[in-house]
Amino acid sequence: MSVVNYRSTAEFLHRAETEKREVLRITADYPDMTVEDAYRIQEELVMIKLRQGHRIIGPKMGLTSQAKMKQMDVEEPIYGYVFDYMLVPNGGEIRMHELIHPKVEAEIAFVIGKDIEGPGITGAQVLAATDYVVPAVEIIDSRYENFKFTLTDVIADNTSSSRFVLGNRLINPENLELDLVGVTLSINGEIKDLGASAAVVGHPANSVAMLANMLARKGDKVKAGDIILTGGVTGAVMLAVGDTVSAKLDGLGEVGFKVVE
Repeated sequence: MSVVNYRSTAEFLHRAETEKREVLRITADYPDMTVEDAYRIQEELVMIKLRQGHRIIGPKMGLTSQAKMKQMDVEEPIYGYVFDYMLVPNGGEIRMHELIHPKVEAEIAFVIGKDIEGPGITGAQVLAATDYVVPAVEIIDSRYENFKFTLTDVIADNTSSSRFVLGNRLINPENLELDLVGVTLSINGEIKDLGASAAVVGHPANSVAMLANMLARKGDKVKAGDIILTGGVTGAVMLAVGDTVSAKLDGLGEVGFKVVE
């Protein structure tokens, strides 16, 4: 069994992101790598970005649909982090030359007003601590060849975090039935996928509750001011130069961007 070198593996993944090149999944070298190992690598990767002066916007959740969890053979979602350099203005541009093989999915983001510290957090407690919800799209961009990876690979790679866009409307969660939000994801005016917010572990607030409870295991918490991407309501759709992307979320509004070279 190979012993995982957390720092050098994180540096390897960071270089892949900054050099915009795909690499072989790290479990090819570390087939026995555990989920705990993967999160240790992710923590090292996060520290590299912080040392470079980047700022965390908030945690993000992945594998939040039952279908994805079944596909990856897991019983709970995974988490990573999004940073300030990843934020693109609503209606702005994604530059393809800065990325590898990006895909887009529509999500609901939560703007947290009070600290949420697990364990034992419920969706109702999350809603009580949430100031606003916002329509969002996330652009994921795995650093691995052909988007081929195992669960531990994607955790180590900061859950394929790359870019994200937030809508302009801040909605009080009390004013919406957040488990009944219909979502359409369109590219160049053509609907590519659609879904309902209940696909995110039954209710997007449940996603944040699960996040808080997972963070509690390492003595961390969801913090006031965090903006949290709760997980894809739609599937992830491949992007190409020239695409105009738009997501419409019932009661929340529209969010989108353009893809340029």
